[in-house]
Amino acid sequence: MTRSPALVLVFAATLTCLSASAGEWPQFRGPNSNNLPDDANLPTVWTPEQNVAWKVPISGHGWSSPILWGDRVFVTTAVEEEAPKLSKRNRLLGGVYRWEVHCFDLASGKQLWKKVATRGEPQISTHQGNGYASETPVTDGELVYAYFGMTGLFAYDMNGNLAWKKDLGSFQMQRDWGTGSSPLIYGGKLYLQIDSDEDSFLVALNPKNGEEIWRFERDEASNWSTPMIWKNKERIELVTNGRTARSYDPESGKLLWSLKVGGRCSASPTGDEDYLYIGSEKRSDGGALFAIKAGASGDITPAEGEEKSAGVAWSNPKAGPPMASPFLYKGVIYVVARHGGIVTSYDAKTGEEIYKQRLPEATTLLATPWAYDDRVFCLDKGGTVHALKPGREFEILGANSLEGEFWASPAMAHGAVIFRSMKHLYCIRQSAASGGTGR
Repeated sequence: MTRSPALVLVFAATLTCLSASAGEWPQFRGPNSNNLPDDANLPTVWTPEQNVAWKVPISGHGWSSPILWGDRVFVTTAVEEEAPKLSKRNRLLGGVYRWEVHCFDLASGKQLWKKVATRGEPQISTHQGNGYASETPVTDGELVYAYFGMTGLFAYDMNGNLAWKKDLGSFQMQRDWGTGSSPLIYGGKLYLQIDSDEDSFLVALNPKNGEEIWRFERDEASNWSTPMIWKNKERIELVTNGRTARSYDPESGKLLWSLKVGGRCSASPTGDEDYLYIGSEKRSDGGALFAIKAGASGDITPAEGEEKSAGVAWSNPKAGPPMASPFLYKGVIYVVARHGGIVTSYDAKTGEEIYKQRLPEATTLLATPWAYDDRVFCLDKGGTVHALKPGREFEILGANSLEGEFWASPAMAHGAVIFRSMKHLYCIRQSAASGGTGR
């Protein structure tokens, strides 16, 4: 098949973008939003005493994931100066905070700089189990972009100098649960999905100065999902999850397809060249996991009582991801439960359940699984990482542990895995003394 000149230019731009971030971990779930690192030299065994290159404290509170670029690690946090009141529903009300961006040296863990983006009382309330720094920053190697929900967007250069800042508004979230959708950068545009109970929209900004390129209103309520760029065999799409999942042309913002999902949406989508896997937690108004075909268009919602449509290869109402994003690896989709330490796997081509198993002594799984060295890793809130053999048989290959409480997904590049706990940042790197990968 002969490709058109326009399509050739699109793929050339894609390759340029990919090469710029190859080997880096510039955003939530990595360069391709799939939690699969490019680095083949990552440790498979660690303990508090083994393969911990450094451990540094992080002030404040935040569940944003760390990111990596070159020799630098970036993370955000919200530091409480005056304690907020706690409502009967465990909501944080008022108080005074500092919203901060921290940069550490990857080799040593030394703090290179710390910047206070802003200080004051939060514009909205949040849940005690969330906080005010849940959005993962993103970088293009020139600037680091930190979005603090309804508190603002801040861009710093790699040395910590403020390049620009922008107020995108403050809107009430469902039941005062706070915010969680991280920014995304691709093709010279910075994207933010801002869904609330008052005013929901998708916006593309110029990353050099924060000026709006386009903005589209969304008929949505509060969501916490992060948008994703889906590079499939037909085209490149900007995908947003929600009660209605939608795909847009990343250049123009034109709507390509929509799908009524329902449920409560925290998980972000994942995919390969053939299918996009997207879904939300089961609720009274819906919630399921869907496999969307490359090239889908229009309203692809299956008819009532149906599990397929022209654009939907399959759907499984029992597989809706509750909080952590679904993870795709070697033809299997892994969905981890928020409570109970349960991991369920599904056939990526059919949606059929393969197995449902409880991880030993695991309680809460909030981080998205990841994989390398032919192992699938699942992080428990208590700091244990369970290594599973990929495939159709449930087999535990081992378990690694760290001290602390963990919600965030790690960053993985340059021979290091960076974990963020409630109080510390860990760098895990294979030490010469440990010898080999520890299989």
